[in-house]
Amino acid sequence: MSLTASSDLARNARPYLYGGEESAIASALGAGQYNHGPVTELFEQRVAAFLGVPDVVAVASGTAALHVGLLAAGVGPGHEVLVPSFTFCATVQAIVATGARPRFIEVNPGTGCVEPAEVLAALTPHTRAVMPVLYGGRAVDLAPARPVLDEHGVTVVEDAAQAFGSWQGARRVGATGMVTCFSFGPIKNLTCGLGGAIVPRTPLEADICRRLRGLGIVESAAHRAEATTYTVDGFGMRVQMSPLNAAVGLVQLEHFAEAETRRRALWRAYAAALDGVDGVALVDADVERTMPPMFAVSVLNGRRDRVFRMLRDRGIGVGVHYPPNHTQPAFAKWHRPLPVTEQLGQQIMTLPFHQHLTKVDAEHAVGELRRALVGVGR
Repeated sequence: MSLTASSDLARNARPYLYGGEESAIASALGAGQYNHGPVTELFEQRVAAFLGVPDVVAVASGTAALHVGLLAAGVGPGHEVLVPSFTFCATVQAIVATGARPRFIEVNPGTGCVEPAEVLAALTPHTRAVMPVLYGGRAVDLAPARPVLDEHGVTVVEDAAQAFGSWQGARRVGATGMVTCFSFGPIKNLTCGLGGAIVPRTPLEADICRRLRGLGIVESAAHRAEATTYTVDGFGMRVQMSPLNAAVGLVQLEHFAEAETRRRALWRAYAAALDGVDGVALVDADVERTMPPMFAVSVLNGRRDRVFRMLRDRGIGVGVHYPPNHTQPAFAKWHRPLPVTEQLGQQIMTLPFHQHLTKVDAEHAVGELRRALVGVGR
């Protein structure tokens, strides 16, 4: 294997640029609007068209998208948000930032995603929202639970940080009638360097999101430039997406079909190489409908940590996505027993996955995994 390929496999995830991002940033810099302006608005329009939705609100990060999305849905102090513990801590931090409390729920061990039955079983009189996490980019279908959720005034706010480009039925994730929050961080399917977006359900919700991201100011920046005053009608933050980040996102969106092809091909190459490997269970991403951001497996029989260390020592950039949040000190007061999540947290491991890698790289990584499994024994 070449030195270049070996170096690529040492990274669990890595941004992929297409070559036009640098000139797009230079053009945005030349326009002289660094906070918010036409470039960001164009990015919002292009993402909305891609998803097939009326509106998209771009923000500074995926975490900001979750925070703003929850606030726009009316989540605040005294409320509960149902959320899987099996997710990145940003999901939970966004809930806590609203003043609400997380109520952790179980996931399906084969997909890492919540199921409708778990959502319904966890409802309380304080539940204001449920935040399904689209783990591995896989869409979560809560349709069987929606009548009960609607009856109780519970809003679905999707954490689709990993799922930009995935499908649910005949529509893209984000176009299925829920508040959906995306991340465009460095290693996501589409990167802006850093950024996020909310898909609101109504024009009113879109307006609320825009005010929240812009310090609660009612008037647009263009209007304020011609006025002697402005109006602040509520809470807000400065979490707009920079035009520099939007410029990167516009280039990435132009090449998204290529990204889809390459990521699905790499995922399938890993799955084929793992066929017949004992002691490892594939986390099902439903790759035919999913734009995969990673490749996750469960290492069985208590061997994950030893296999992890052995692969790291051999230059294979494995990762753990994710340690359960209900076991974290910051969220200890909301701890509840979640045996499936706890077991998954001890087994999960992600193999190197990014567009710099090839089928040969995937086969090499799995070959090293085989050797590691033999090395640690049963």
